[in-house]
Amino acid sequence: MLKLNTEMILPFVEEQDYQKALDEAKMAYDILLSGSGPGGGMRGWLDLPVSADRQLVEDCKMIATRWLGSMDVVVVVGIGGSFLGAKCALEAFSHSFASAGERNSPHIVFAGFSLSEDYMSDLLGYLKKKSYGLIVISKSGTTIEPALAFRILRMNMLHRFGEEDTRRRIVTVTDPSKGALREMSLRYGYTSLSIPSDVGGRYSVMSAVGLLPIAVAGFDIESFLGGAREAREVLMNRSDDNPALIYAALRNIMYRYGKKIEVFVNYHPKLKYLGEWLKQLFAESEGKNHKGLFPATLDFTTDLHSVGQYIQDGERIMFETSVLAGSKEVVVPVPPSTDNLDGLDYLVGKTLEDVNYMAEKGTRMAHTSGNVPNIYMEMEQIDEWNMGQLFYFFEFSCAVSAYMLGVNPFDQPAVEVYKTNLYRLLGRPGYTDKQ
Repeated sequence: MLKLNTEMILPFVEEQDYQKALDEAKMAYDILLSGSGPGGGMRGWLDLPVSADRQLVEDCKMIATRWLGSMDVVVVVGIGGSFLGAKCALEAFSHSFASAGERNSPHIVFAGFSLSEDYMSDLLGYLKKKSYGLIVISKSGTTIEPALAFRILRMNMLHRFGEEDTRRRIVTVTDPSKGALREMSLRYGYTSLSIPSDVGGRYSVMSAVGLLPIAVAGFDIESFLGGAREAREVLMNRSDDNPALIYAALRNIMYRYGKKIEVFVNYHPKLKYLGEWLKQLFAESEGKNHKGLFPATLDFTTDLHSVGQYIQDGERIMFETSVLAGSKEVVVPVPPSTDNLDGLDYLVGKTLEDVNYMAEKGTRMAHTSGNVPNIYMEMEQIDEWNMGQLFYFFEFSCAVSAYMLGVNPFDQPAVEVYKTNLYRLLGRPGYTDKQ
């Protein structure tokens, strides 16, 4: 199981405050598990690691097998929770230089997460001479960014491949019974998988939303779910040792102490999109009623050379939550040099991972000495099992933390404000008179 290390945050916390917050976390846990709090009907994600049925896993594998060898590229169309979980997982699992990898699976790219004309033009140009398929993920089918991307790509497919061939190239992931995308799937005969009605987007990575793209990319979704199951088994225990309750308690204490920003830190480029997923998870779950920590993300050691000065010596309004991952069974040693002009001969005999580990340790020492408390998660390596644990840990912690804050972890009412203005400005029927 992942290890939550609190040794560099507890010195900043008064013992009585910690015990009080931990008791509050247990009460929030009770609310979450009982479904008695606001949004209690949207807790289906809690059981996805054990309830994701065999048929769903087999369907994802079947689609992956069907497309293996016949699709050069698969475009995953989605935004928010229909995009970030899958993107995070695939970035973590994939070769850092995907085109140099030796996998036979289709190259996965993404669309529908922005309205950039340049991006869509580049994508269409990239796809021009490639055989490609679409995974379209949306509960409603009418969210403007993915809906527009789907329309453009579907028309491109029909022009290139014809109606019958297009049908086998499109898979939808949508509401089980309603919505525009469900209606299109039925009308045109697209293969379709369902998003459980009691699972919201940012908590959906263990459903077909995440499992299908991961499977099509050639990765092990059973190991992914297995890791999440192991985390669930640990986190379902109502105890002082539950790492999710400890984390939720500590981040709420930091908030009460005036630390308004939680900086999610990684030391590995493969985890860059973990930060993007975490930003949505915590911002949409907690940022309500003028409450909530502001989630930010940093990539270390890269960003130490850009914003490191501010973190060390700027306003004391933040704390850090780091995700640390061991290296896989690869060794990149520091080689000897004939001239030592760079002065690095003292590192000969160490590996790059040794140096990175000391950078992690040195950074935590520096920042805590500068009154930036640090929490860090430690996992053995970046793979399907460990990432399954990590996703489930943060989902569970976030829901508990939001209930501690007194807000609904599962809605996002303010997101509709920008949508209403956008639709009115574009002249969408029914919105032109709205203010």
